Amino acid sequence: MPEQTSTLTIEIDRQNQLPIYLQICERFRTAIAAGHLRPGDRVPALRGLATQLSTARGTVEQAYTILVDEGYLQMRGAAGTFVSPSLPKSVTRPPPKRTDDSASFQASDMSRDSQPPRRPQPIAVAMSGEPRPLQPGLPAFDAFPRKVWHRLVSQRASSGERALLGYPNPAGYRPLREHIATYLTLSRGVTCMPEQVFITSGYRATLELVLRSLARPNDRVWFEDPGYLLARSFLSETGVQLVPVPVDTEGIDVERGMQLDAQARFALVTPSHQSPLGHTLSLVRRIALLDWAEKKSGWIVEDDYDSEFRYLGRPLQALKSLDRCDRVIYCSTFSKAMYPGLRLAYTVVPERAVERVERVACSMNAGSPTLLQAALADFIEQGHFARHLKRMRTLYGERRTLIVRALRQAFGERLIVELPPGGIQFAVRFAEGPEGPVDDVAVAARARNAGLAVLPLSIWYSNSHTRQTPRGLIIGFANIADADEAHRLAQTLRACLD
Repeated sequence: MPEQTSTLTIEIDRQNQLPIYLQICERFRTAIAAGHLRPGDRVPALRGLATQLSTARGTVEQAYTILVDEGYLQMRGAAGTFVSPSLPKSVTRPPPKRTDDSASFQASDMSRDSQPPRRPQPIAVAMSGEPRPLQPGLPAFDAFPRKVWHRLVSQRASSGERALLGYPNPAGYRPLREHIATYLTLSRGVTCMPEQVFITSGYRATLELVLRSLARPNDRVWFEDPGYLLARSFLSETGVQLVPVPVDTEGIDVERGMQLDAQARFALVTPSHQSPLGHTLSLVRRIALLDWAEKKSGWIVEDDYDSEFRYLGRPLQALKSLDRCDRVIYCSTFSKAMYPGLRLAYTVVPERAVERVERVACSMNAGSPTLLQAALADFIEQGHFARHLKRMRTLYGERRTLIVRALRQAFGERLIVELPPGGIQFAVRFAEGPEGPVDDVAVAARARNAGLAVLPLSIWYSNSHTRQTPRGLIIGFANIADADEAHRLAQTLRACLD
């Protein structure tokens, strides 16, 4: 019997600031959640829906592509487009009533006096100072609009505003918080109020603020394995206990996490671009992770560090956009979209936690310089930020292609390059040779002596010394100027292998 096309009626609001393709995405998600569209249902054809909405076919195609990437829809060629038959049942479950558990918040015992002295971080030191070729995590410095930025900072500095010279608001500069809230609603599907946005001086400061506000001593934390090196180093000093949870091509293995420690209180994840492997957390696992947080009253810390840069389709919606129970703490940074020396990041905390986080932010008294926050607010308000991101997506896509082509030519079958759909860095793996696994730490050390700044892949794993631990490199590509430079760097790196 032929499958029936859904008779779903979709309406869009042309007065709404939200782009039409994102409105279409939201209508489909809502229809699926409400049960109006069920797994296996055929959805309207591109041309038919475009005619119904009096919009361009490309607009509908853009929305469908996002929904396919997120796992809601499946395209089956000439057969049409369908609601994914493997959609988790919990996607269609109505949101539960929210309860205020603010009374359960306890101050963590994380004072400076209680922490052991911090040892120097070799990786942090290696990543500081003068940028070096192939260094991961760096945006394109040569393409940053310095003249515009200098003008905005100079205008603010010479404005005579006395507030710019005083102590900064620990929660952040109000206009910047407003612009971030608007940006997240339009670009990441995260609906929030400016009061929920807190400005920090980087991801480490964000984690400190979150843990001081919500964590208890000895809380257990799911941590991606492999996972972000600097976060692991910091967390190991804070009194929480890390539970390494394996990562595969669908992101963090939630089922395995529950087997390892179902009672963990936090999960730190990078859903849009897993650090360092680059995988995207699948919809099935996103729902499973949210279900775990709801049932266990856990907190999910979503590190959305470079989701603006996606080269296959539009940037995916954040995990926070699916959060019906307000259990996700969304974090991001301007280090990748602007430049790391700016030292500005932010977090969006659940409504129930705003008062507590605000108190802790005031006690830390670690606000970022108001002058730079004000200049960044102007940069966003005047449209420079959106234009800059658009230009960088195109530029990074080109530079990524240059270095990948050069690496494949230089290494041949000795290097496995599987590109993720986004990011400004990627992981490559060494093929095992006749003498066993390649010592990627030694290769990275030789590369460092040769002037390169690649990082060994194995040290991102909780157990980096086993034979089964993948060996490879983490490579940044945003600052590669042209094909000649890509070729030269690839040849230099190849010489470090032997």
